[in-house]
Amino acid sequence: MIDDDEIDERLVNSGVIDNIESNDISLRPRRISEFIGQPQVQKNLLTFITAAETRKEAMDHVLLFGPPGLGKTTLAQIISIELGVGFRATSGPIINKAGDLAALLTNLKPKDVLFIDEIHRLSPNIEEILYPAMEDLQLDLIIGEGPSARTIKIDLPPFTLVGATTRSGLLTTPLRDRFGIQIRMEFYNPNDLVKILLKQAEKLEVGLHESGAYEIARRSRGTPRVAGRLLRRVRDILSVSKQIL
Repeated sequence: MIDDDEIDERLVNSGVIDNIESNDISLRPRRISEFIGQPQVQKNLLTFITAAETRKEAMDHVLLFGPPGLGKTTLAQIISIELGVGFRATSGPIINKAGDLAALLTNLKPKDVLFIDEIHRLSPNIEEILYPAMEDLQLDLIIGEGPSARTIKIDLPPFTLVGATTRSGLLTTPLRDRFGIQIRMEFYNPNDLVKILLKQAEKLEVGLHESGAYEIARRSRGTPRVAGRLLRRVRDILSVSKQIL
């Protein structure tokens, strides 16, 4: 089993998750009850989480897909918090070798959530290793080369893989079919974006009126990440002008 600190440095704390700004994390909801918008997604996830808790099992694997900036990473974190389990996050492009994936999987605790962003960018050889891990909780690794090569099987604890992609059409059918829960994220309506902006403005201590929030929302292309970015730029202007929007 690869040392946990090495995993964190090479694969987990990679700075690739969701392209977030450093102050975004404190603004994110931590519970489904705090999440604004995507009502059907909320309802479905709450059902699946409650069912897993009732059965005392790991939640089924989850695929979140849709345009960027809609909250896929946030929902993955919320799933782990609601389940009361550990959370590890990485990205498809940086899992280059079988050992990288093995390091992540063998260090999971029972029922932990492993989040893979840009999962459509996993290489075919990594996908092949992931299939038995998802289905049978087994890791099949080839040790050595040539005639002396041998296969070893490693038992894994029950875990939940949450994959996120903005390019669901690029997912291979075998990988997609192994996700028991598949959730499409939709663009947000202006009213939900206004609620998100007002809540974020309160945390950022920005004096934002509802009319101002609406002006930002309608320029945000239905995307909370864009709305948050515009709000922070408004805060920058207000910090200089000392005015209230």
